[in-house]
Amino acid sequence: MAKTSSSSYLLYGGAVLAVIFLIAFAANQEPAPSIYDEFAQCLTEEGVTMYGAWWCPHCERQKEEFGDAFSFVNYVECSPAGTRSMSAACKAEGIEGYPTWEYADGSRVSGEQRLETLATQTGCELPVSE
Repeated sequence: MAKTSSSSYLLYGGAVLAVIFLIAFAANQEPAPSIYDEFAQCLTEEGVTMYGAWWCPHCERQKEEFGDAFSFVNYVECSPAGTRSMSAACKAEGIEGYPTWEYADGSRVSGEQRLETLATQTGCELPVSE
């Protein structure tokens, strides 16, 4: 009996180690590139900035459209440190609502923007989603 019990512990221990290894391996993987990475990088290269607030549902939806590629968008958080008040920098820029998209020429549009609109305004190529 002792031998069977010992073998079971080894088997379970090996299984636990395998699961831990798989979790650690998965956690260290780089996220797959988004189809919008180059598009988001192009917007930034073209001088586009999005002003937003962490608590703004429209900003959240806009970010979700880009997915992980939003990390390449030039973004200014107007309500830093978890506050709901507007930062001095955004006040100085004259931001009145969220999201606000500003183009290199200084023109602005407020509200959620379709990615097609951003592409047309900047000349950045919008990839075709599969």
